[in-house]
Amino acid sequence: MDKRQRVVVGLSGGVDSAVTAHLLKQQGHEVIGIFMKNWEDDDDSEYCSSRQDFLDAAAVADVLGIELEHVNFAADYRDRVFAEFLREYQAGRTPNPDVLCNAEIKFKAFLDHAIRLGAEKIATGHYARVRERDGRFELLKGLDPLKDQSYFLHRLTQAQLARTLFPVGELAKTEVRRIAAEIGLPNAKKKDSTGICFIGERPFREFLNRYLANTPGPIKDDRGRTIGEHVGLSFYTLGQRKGIGIGGLKERGAAKGGSEHEPWFVARKDLASNTLYVVQGHAHPWLLAPALRADDTSWIAGTPPAPGQLAAKTRYRQADAPCTLAHESDGSFTLRFDEAQWAVTPGQSAVLYDGEVCLGGGVIAAALPVEAGAPAAPVTAA
Repeated sequence: MDKRQRVVVGLSGGVDSAVTAHLLKQQGHEVIGIFMKNWEDDDDSEYCSSRQDFLDAAAVADVLGIELEHVNFAADYRDRVFAEFLREYQAGRTPNPDVLCNAEIKFKAFLDHAIRLGAEKIATGHYARVRERDGRFELLKGLDPLKDQSYFLHRLTQAQLARTLFPVGELAKTEVRRIAAEIGLPNAKKKDSTGICFIGERPFREFLNRYLANTPGPIKDDRGRTIGEHVGLSFYTLGQRKGIGIGGLKERGAAKGGSEHEPWFVARKDLASNTLYVVQGHAHPWLLAPALRADDTSWIAGTPPAPGQLAAKTRYRQADAPCTLAHESDGSFTLRFDEAQWAVTPGQSAVLYDGEVCLGGGVIAAALPVEAGAPAAPVTAA
């Protein structure tokens, strides 16, 4: 992209989007900043940082000499992202709202708004890259392997990628912070935001409790013995170790042949009987899945990749896992992994890669049964 264009940058108040705006301005583009307000239920809360984030974004815009517009997408966010987030939790699944936020807000509502402002491109501070080949657009991993965010962007379309720039995707995070300090950005040392945007750093269960009904039920082990009571299936996720509420049960593990020091993990949720199943030990067979099925698919090329050997992530910050892709007649797909994957969680995204190219993916519907000989897991109704 060598000619001067009008580029609208999503300025979040963080260092990545700030350096994004700086790099584009350096390249000679007309840069406009937009601060997206996506959540407003807790404006006065200690956990909601949107007011401070806007002040940081405004300070960055001032240093860079660009205009900043404050746009409220809270209604869109509530309808398109948060409502779906609650539906998924109510159904016993564990959704990834950041994936949905990118597809529905940052690269749809925000893109539409930017186009109304006369933008030819939008840009964000995501660590990913876009490559054009023969008139088609590919989504590539960010060059910094520790910061790559292509997983969260796998639902983007050709039309969205054609208008999107990711300048910091070419850089390491350390270089981004160095640039920010060098040009005197006020947020150069601001720590990265963590967690789900609308929850912030607050206790997750406390937040969900405001929106979801909780129906207590039994906690059972892999032998069907009741060893406690859960507070509602929506409040647990597969692989969860902390906050299960069965402390002081070491002797039970020892009694059934396990080590008394091995921790307990959430392994299954059976909605039909409102039962939470837990197992002891990180390597328990119920926590390992050799295959999965995913639906609600989205492919960056617009068409599914050919079946065969690829790699996949079933959660962010996971190494690419070699697998074999097969397509089903109903539009879903299955992945069979070379090595069983840990705590494959319905509601999370299974994202496919061919080397550095992100192909797209789908929402995990189920972990497929363990191989013959391993104990059968309770079937979830999720």
